[in-house]
Amino acid sequence: MTTLNRLVLWNIDHTLVDVGRITREAYAEAFQRVIGRPLVRLAPTPGRTESEIIFETLAFNDVVTTDDHLPAFTAALAESFAARRADLKAHGRVLAGALEAVSAVARLPDTAQSVLTGSIEPNAVLKVTELGLSGRLDLDVGGYENGVYSKAALLELARTRAGEKHGVRYTEKATVYVADSPRDVQAARIAGSPIIAVASGSATEAELRAAGADVVLSTLADTDAVVRAVLELTQDR
Repeated sequence: MTTLNRLVLWNIDHTLVDVGRITREAYAEAFQRVIGRPLVRLAPTPGRTESEIIFETLAFNDVVTTDDHLPAFTAALAESFAARRADLKAHGRVLAGALEAVSAVARLPDTAQSVLTGSIEPNAVLKVTELGLSGRLDLDVGGYENGVYSKAALLELARTRAGEKHGVRYTEKATVYVADSPRDVQAARIAGSPIIAVASGSATEAELRAAGADVVLSTLADTDAVVRAVLELTQDR
């Protein structure tokens, strides 16, 4: 059996896919169901976990939070997203080069890949499944929002899950994160792993470099550049 000793973790929103319209609609419906009035302002989403977005959205809309709000909102958000499964294909899109990049990394020897996302697991799985990316990703070992851990801690959790599944130890330096925001860069730095930052979200290439990304790409469209960066960042693992 091949030993997998390189792990690549992909952020989902604004790195692999754009499902912003569906996300906004799902949040609005979940807010209405949980709070009982229309959503006025949604918190910024890049690089953040679902719980951060939910709590800040509640604060922006003058809601005094209780311990019940997060589980109720999370459950409503999952249901609202599931109800929009068809809209993901109709109004969501895979970003330039994402499918080719994920497919190319899947062909690398000794390499496993999954996701590291601020989304809750059911919504994350829906996004990559409906947009045709799930067959190349080991979603069982991904890092997903769970209301407890930061993205840096979720990266460590994904490393542990992948190692247990494949019977190997993935070191910090053998785990590459591919994402699009300065907050993602910070998470990778805290976790001690290299990061390829892609300027496909709201951050510019200059902002991603300033945040300390190891490699910055304008998009994922240059498949060779993506693969080369993965290999170079893990050559001394």
